[in-house]
Amino acid sequence: MTFGNILIILAEGAGYTVLVTLASISAGLAVGLSLAVFSTLRWKAVRLFLAAYTYVFRGIPVLVLLFILFFGLPGIGIRISPFVSMVATLGLVSGAYLAEVFRGAMAAVDGDEILAAEATGLNRWEIFFYIIMPQMFRMSIPGMINEFTSVLKYTPFAYTVGIPEIMKEAMSLAALTLRGLEIYLAVGILYFLIYKLFVMFFMTLEKRFRIPGLASK
Repeated sequence: MTFGNILIILAEGAGYTVLVTLASISAGLAVGLSLAVFSTLRWKAVRLFLAAYTYVFRGIPVLVLLFILFFGLPGIGIRISPFVSMVATLGLVSGAYLAEVFRGAMAAVDGDEILAAEATGLNRWEIFFYIIMPQMFRMSIPGMINEFTSVLKYTPFAYTVGIPEIMKEAMSLAALTLRGLEIYLAVGILYFLIYKLFVMFFMTLEKRFRIPGLASK
């Protein structure tokens, strides 16, 4: 078996890796954006909940949370599939980090623009959707890229719950062939290629939505 054959075999698990990554990124975006929106409310109970959420899910290790969802919840009668467990874990953790990214970006929106929008008669939600959110996403893209690459690096944990992604395929192949060095080198190459594709995509988004006048010269 050549090194090329090893790459081809492992590439079969790359589809699951990409799928888990995309689903987790989507879940993290949904959670992070929801938390950021709720953070604009001035209710003390909401602020305490958001503070507790970000504190807990930024502190708990990803693997521990994954095991709680997949192995722990069945003990109380709740069973979640491996895929949903993995996506929920990364979505909850990633959402806690993205919430802070989005909150910081919203705070950076020029207050004069909001005052101008209020003067034109826009209500609170119109101001948020048409003034704050577009600028928030623009300013959040660097932080989002950083968080999404972290999500990709956490996807190898998926093998612990039986998802046949790259790492699980590599472990099976290594046990069969005893060629661990070549196999795990191939794993590193595949993860780097996937990482590079994601970074290129998000860098393209950053250039597309970069705020005029703030581009590096």
